[in-house]
Amino acid sequence: MLQTSPGIRPVAVYEEVMRRHPEPGNGIRRTLERRIRAWNAEHGPEQEVMFRQVHEPGKMGLSDFTAMGKLGVTIAGEPLDHRLYHFRLAYSGFQHAHVVLGGESYVALAEGLQNALWTLGGAPHDHRTDSLPAAFKNLNQAAKDDLTDRFDALCQHYGMTPTRNNKGVAHENGSIESPNGHLKRTIEDALIMRGSRDFEDLVTYRRFIDEIVGRINARNARRIDAERMSLKPLPARRTTDYEEVTLRVTSSGGFTLRKVFYTVPSRLIGLAGPKLHIWAFERTNGVRFMRLNSAST
Repeated sequence: MLQTSPGIRPVAVYEEVMRRHPEPGNGIRRTLERRIRAWNAEHGPEQEVMFRQVHEPGKMGLSDFTAMGKLGVTIAGEPLDHRLYHFRLAYSGFQHAHVVLGGESYVALAEGLQNALWTLGGAPHDHRTDSLPAAFKNLNQAAKDDLTDRFDALCQHYGMTPTRNNKGVAHENGSIESPNGHLKRTIEDALIMRGSRDFEDLVTYRRFIDEIVGRINARNARRIDAERMSLKPLPARRTTDYEEVTLRVTSSGGFTLRKVFYTVPSRLIGLAGPKLHIWAFERTNGVRFMRLNSAST
């Protein structure tokens, strides 16, 4: 069975042996498991080898998103569809979490990452993510290339080298994957002790998350302070953490953005072509605002 069915569990072998030959009785299970382990060590399939990484101060920062729907958080009684953007320094364990409304996007990554770096007061030399373009699998190749270009420009603005773990090899991002689970369990515990999962508004919930992450960082304060000495200095200002889309007003008196139709003053109808453009900014906190620019205004 071990030769014909590689990877079969010892308990399955034991159950099949007992089905065929019940005479020995239940007492053979431990002996059988020991012998299977010995057989696998000599004849079994090769296993994946993992080399433990030694992290240097200021070297690696990691980003990831984690879904929060199962925690059942509500705002004024309404379910909150959200996830967390999570940043962490591999050496010191500094963490930053940012509440994201909706799904993963470049806007969410850019806003969360910059908030983390400015809270930290410096930037690591390398920045690692998982295969983020998987969140954009419905985009065409040109859109994927544009996403990569924007992300590279974001890292370049802070002097970081962007890196990505191999697709399907989660342990390469282990310095953020495991802390994701710890952070969610810590938030779950805090919600239980709070006695309610409902918050007055989004600001209150964001403050709740910030307090939890702040306590985690306080426990690693000495290590974080030591790593700050090895971080790159921040640039003079932030770079864009919004998406800019050029749109035109139609004869219907509005425009469509993200499959939602928005109306504008009817006097703008007819300002076609280059005479009128609308720059639409969509941030992860759910606030949309726009700037109109036309030849006549």
